[in-house]
Amino acid sequence: MAIGCAISMVAQRNPLYSAISLIGVFISLACLYVTLSAPFIAAVQVIVYAGAIMVLVVFVIMLLNIDQAECQPRRLRSLVPIAVGLAAVLFAEAAFMIFFVQASAATPAHTVSDVGLTSSIGTGLFTSYLLPFEITSILLLMAIVGAMSLARRGGLIPPQAQGGETGTSNPE
Repeated sequence: MAIGCAISMVAQRNPLYSAISLIGVFISLACLYVTLSAPFIAAVQVIVYAGAIMVLVVFVIMLLNIDQAECQPRRLRSLVPIAVGLAAVLFAEAAFMIFFVQASAATPAHTVSDVGLTSSIGTGLFTSYLLPFEITSILLLMAIVGAMSLARRGGLIPPQAQGGETGTSNPE
């Protein structure tokens, strides 16, 4: 399903249909995470990517108001053989990993791991990775404050929203 939705995403001419195919890719990846015994990562995949990020992408597509009638001639026809060659290299690498890496003596013997479980992620996040987690949260807060100050300075926020006034005129 992931491969089919990915091919559909690339082949679609309409960007909205392409975004819907990308949602199918995200959901099928979440199903793969469940089969790999990583339920927390699967839930985050569905909630964050298939939910929030794709809503943002669909809103941007709707705001841009892209017309279906825009039919541009195909350019760069020389890229088709390059794409086919790179796809062949990708499939060769995948076949190599499937057939030769599984038989390696260095492959771990245990079958079930706790990598994707909620408890192992929480333990790692709040013990050994606490400082990077806090630094990331401070950087995100600084980015939000910087974006708001740039929007106010650049005139992107209307004066009514800046001062908290709603519909009143300024006597100046």
